[in-house]
Amino acid sequence: MTHRSARALVIGCGGTLGFAWTAAILDVLHSQAGWDPRTADVLVGTSAGAEAVAMLGAGIPAGTILGALTGSPDSLVAAHVRRVPGRFPLVPSPHWPAVGLFRAARRGEVDRLAGLAGLLPRGRGDATWLRDLGDALAPDGWVPHPATWCVATDLNGRRVAFGAPGAPRARLGDAIAASWAIPGWFPPVLIDGQLFLDGGTVSPTSADLFLGHELDEVVVIAPMASEGGAPARGLSRVESLLRTAMTRRLDSEVRMLRAAGIRVVRIEPGPQDLKAMGANFMDHRRREHVLATAVSTAPATVSQAFDRQGVQA
Repeated sequence: MTHRSARALVIGCGGTLGFAWTAAILDVLHSQAGWDPRTADVLVGTSAGAEAVAMLGAGIPAGTILGALTGSPDSLVAAHVRRVPGRFPLVPSPHWPAVGLFRAARRGEVDRLAGLAGLLPRGRGDATWLRDLGDALAPDGWVPHPATWCVATDLNGRRVAFGAPGAPRARLGDAIAASWAIPGWFPPVLIDGQLFLDGGTVSPTSADLFLGHELDEVVVIAPMASEGGAPARGLSRVESLLRTAMTRRLDSEVRMLRAAGIRVVRIEPGPQDLKAMGANFMDHRRREHVLATAVSTAPATVSQAFDRQGVQA
């Protein structure tokens, strides 16, 4: 009997600009590499990645996602991407809901970056545009794809993949909003009696959630990681510190997966993409430039990622 290779797709956090870069990568995977991302056995997304996997899980082609960002005629996705959360957070409220993350970091249960996020006050951002997306994609509560997971974390650093077996039941819009709830920017999201924050607070991708699962390959699209590092100047150094910490976390997850016998293809922005993104991954004014750059660089980025693993898309 021929064994069918089981493949998962992981899309990490990345904000407004990371989502744009991801759209170009997904389109190349489908149109040039010959693999439709919708056919992945498991779709896992964190923060902006949760938006993307929700669209794929609802059956929206990669080309439609990219087209919505590049000016194609109106679609559900086009209406969604016209709404952006803004370049900077509103002044937060004087409450600290996630100090449990700081305590978890002191116990060594999460890294220092997550611990620092626990010291941020409660955000005042409005996630209505994400809930509206979820309702439009899944009027009955969840998308048709049988394994579409949106990763968030509770206030103590324990990750939950909404949509996965054993996770609390949630409507898709609430799950995306929880996965997007950046500390200090958006308030925690209440689901099934618990409060949840952006899963990227603990891990940019949560690829390690597949340990113990019967998978042959994991394709990781990680807008906030850069294998080998990247030079930075001025304000970009602040973003680079965040990116370095997230890359270190992804490096660890990839090592664990490979040690378990799972092939991992990691797709990350290159120097041109990082230069286009700049210091603020939420700066929607740079989205058009990021898209144009990513459309140019994505074919080589995807091809090189698969070549390094000696596998075909």
